[in-house]
Amino acid sequence: MTTTQVLPTTALGADGARVGVQGFGAMGISEFYGASDLVESRATLEKALELGVTLFDTADMYGSGHNEEFVGEFVRANRENVVLATKFGLVRKAEDPRYRGIDNSPEYIRRAVDASLRRLGIDVIDLYYMHRKQPGVPVEETVGVMAELVAQGKIRQVGLSEVTGAELRAAHAVYPIAAVQSEWSLFSRDVERTVVPAAVELGITFVPYSPLGRGFLTGTIVPGSIPLEGDVRHGFPRLSGDNAARNIELLAPLRAIAEARGITLAQVALAWVHARAGVHELSVAPIPGTRSRTRLAENVAAATIVLTADELAALEPIATQVSGDRYVDMNFTQAGRE
Repeated sequence: MTTTQVLPTTALGADGARVGVQGFGAMGISEFYGASDLVESRATLEKALELGVTLFDTADMYGSGHNEEFVGEFVRANRENVVLATKFGLVRKAEDPRYRGIDNSPEYIRRAVDASLRRLGIDVIDLYYMHRKQPGVPVEETVGVMAELVAQGKIRQVGLSEVTGAELRAAHAVYPIAAVQSEWSLFSRDVERTVVPAAVELGITFVPYSPLGRGFLTGTIVPGSIPLEGDVRHGFPRLSGDNAARNIELLAPLRAIAEARGITLAQVALAWVHARAGVHELSVAPIPGTRSRTRLAENVAAATIVLTADELAALEPIATQVSGDRYVDMNFTQAGRE
């Protein structure tokens, strides 16, 4: 496929692959947010590449392997133009769909990378993330094993997800970390305390996931609108019950900016994330996900929308007023990742 580059690019890490400044999060294609139209999802992937998106993000736990298989077909068809990121470390059980465990043992990592390569149908993974850090397992040990995978030619670059600033520095001392992925949005800014400064200092690219607050920042989700079946968002504290009712009021500044500009709330939220790159002098490549070519085009267009100082000031207080945690069990993440 011939790409039509419309996105600026940035490097992954100090001297890694160049990617569009906005990537694509494929998680929702396989599960979590209700049923998918796989034909439209594949068309959305193709359209993303056409618009200059080159960083595509998946994980072995998304759809219990289905997401890697689905994305893998697209990647193989466009291998020279795609930078593929996947992850290991979150463990699921077929008999218990709600179970989430964490395994960073060397044996597990070696099995996981081989399994991902088979599902993806490729010879090397461009960017391989530790999805979550296992308590009690030093991050230095985990990164040491990942460095072995680089030497073996199974992965090209090393990434970490949901780590603290101290853990990022400790990991980088063992092997260069290309990217750190964590939730970062108008609703989630705790990473700005120490993780972002560490990334700036070390020349590590920041990959914000859920830059649209799992869809809440688009303004299309209202309290009680999330289905109980097939959509995990009804269980997220911020998106349900009284919290959702309070948080929806926080979207007022986004609505005002969107109306004045003739753009969408989602574009305002994404433009804010891109603005943080300039504030912190940091390489940033958010990975919003969508299963719609229309939404994709809106998301990509947001990467070049520049918010004014007054608009940024109006958005500044939002994060401090958000009701509810990111997850029901914050131990599932790095609760103290700031």
